[in-house]
Amino acid sequence: MAYENGFEITQHQGAWDIRMWWPTGPVTGGPQRITIEQAKDAPARDVARGISTTVLRRLDLTDAVRAVQEHAPSIEEQAREITQAIEESGKGAGRLLADQGVSAPYLVALSTVYVHMANTGATRPVDWLARLIERRPETVRDHLKKARRDGYLSSLTGKAGGELTDKARAALDSMPEAGGAE
Repeated sequence: MAYENGFEITQHQGAWDIRMWWPTGPVTGGPQRITIEQAKDAPARDVARGISTTVLRRLDLTDAVRAVQEHAPSIEEQAREITQAIEESGKGAGRLLADQGVSAPYLVALSTVYVHMANTGATRPVDWLARLIERRPETVRDHLKKARRDGYLSSLTGKAGGELTDKARAALDSMPEAGGAE
C-alpha cells in the first residue's frame, strides 16, 4: 500500500485493474491519479470492448479513501511533525512571538506554517496555529492579514492558504538557525 512517494490502492472490476494513487502525507480527499489497465487474466473479449461506464460506476472511492487513511498520517500527526521541525530549526512561530512580538520574522514563520498546513489539506489551519502559539484564532487571522499587507503572503479568494512571496522567502533564508548568531 505505502510507496516511497505515495499510497496506492488497487480495485478489480471485471476485466480491469483500477489503481488509485495519493501522494505521501495526510489524505483529505480522492486520489490524484487513477490508472485503469487490463487485468492479468482478463478475457480478450471483455478487453476488446474497452472500459465501460459500469466499470467506472462500480469504482468505490469511499472505500479506497478509507483504506488509505488508515495507513497515511493524519493532519494532526503531520502538524506535530511540522511543529517539532520548526522548533528544532529555531524558526518556531511561538518562539519568535515570545521573543519579538509581531515582527517580520514572526509573520514570515507564521505564514510559512499556515501555507504548508493549508496546502496539505488541514481543516481550519488558523485554529491549529492559534493553539500552536497560544493565541486566539482572531488574533492569528489579524496577524495573517498583516502578513498579507506587509507583502509576505499572497491571497487565495475564498480559500485558506496563499503563497509565500519572494520577500517572505528572502526573509526566511536570512533567519538565523537555532544556536546561531543573535
